[in-house]
Amino acid sequence: MFEIHVSAEFEAAHRLAGYEGKCSRLHGHSWIVEAAVTGKKLDQLGMLVDFKVVKGRLRELLEALDHQFLNELAPFSDNYNPTAEHLAEYIYNEMSKAEFFNDNVKLKHIQVWESPKSSVIYTLD
Repeated sequence: MFEIHVSAEFEAAHRLAGYEGKCSRLHGHSWIVEAAVTGKKLDQLGMLVDFKVVKGRLRELLEALDHQFLNELAPFSDNYNPTAEHLAEYIYNEMSKAEFFNDNVKLKHIQVWESPKSSVIYTLD
């Protein structure tokens, strides 16, 4: 089994409605997102999938979040707090729609860091 990882970053603000503490106030993060992709068979070049292709799709998704107030964006605008957990799930669901995923190439997980020491992993398992 092969597993590749790519990462990209974005800057965005959010607030956690209903949270008891500082995170209930508007604040921002330098978010880092990693996508892990797995598969058993390599292509004729010896690649599972080109890093450039996976990173391009990830960057495309994150571009829509960059320099935004996440609470105002769908799906987070309807009392669905933009926590790191919800961001990871949202990015996973959107990333999994990429055309390069098939019977062999699968999205294993999305990992989201909201700080250098705090992250969450979302996977279907």
